[in-house]
Amino acid sequence: MFVLVEMTDTVRIPPWQFERKLNESIAEELNKKLANKVVYNVGLCICLYDITKLEDSYIFPGDGASHTKVHFRYVVFHPFLDEILIGQIKSCSQDGVHVSIGFFDDIVIPPESLQQPAKLTPIVCILTLGVASDEAEQVWVWEYETEEGAHDLYMDIGEEIRFRVVDETFVDTSPTGPSSAEASTSNATEEVQKKEAPYTLVGSISEPGLGLLSWWTNS
Repeated sequence: MFVLVEMTDTVRIPPWQFERKLNESIAEELNKKLANKVVYNVGLCICLYDITKLEDSYIFPGDGASHTKVHFRYVVFHPFLDEILIGQIKSCSQDGVHVSIGFFDDIVIPPESLQQPAKLTPIVCILTLGVASDEAEQVWVWEYETEEGAHDLYMDIGEEIRFRVVDETFVDTSPTGPSSAEASTSNATEEVQKKEAPYTLVGSISEPGLGLLSWWTNS
């Protein structure tokens, strides 16, 4: 799930931090820059592990800060393909089951990767006063076949789920200029709404032992 990635970067230390130890200042700046950020084709950066090498520091004309080339290792969340993880169901939609593992939410299990046969079923929410809500919550259901007939096994929100990582997607979210000078404000708004997650995991539960933990632990 977590890997150590060797990285190199040039770190700028402002003059008011010169009284501190260089390693401490560099470690703080690296965590400010990388922690909780997705690096393209690398993964979600968690925290600095160690600094392996510091090269010479330079002060450039017009800038009183020091610039140091740093070689370091960073702890990165990047599960390998076929790794099995446990998370919680965050929501269900036509796209599949959306899963969270606490610090990372961009995990989806598409409909074709669920235990089959499966269907998306609306569930009417009941308020405290016994009045049905206008909004319907949707959950995926595994229609489990037995000798006595089919049993609906609901994938309820908040349930713990075991899944296998089968694919991953990185999206370059670097800022880009407008495609044309005549781009309208409405188009810009639509682009913001359609903004994709920089890093998405695709899971599967289409094997025995995968899916809700309660399916396999309860008698």
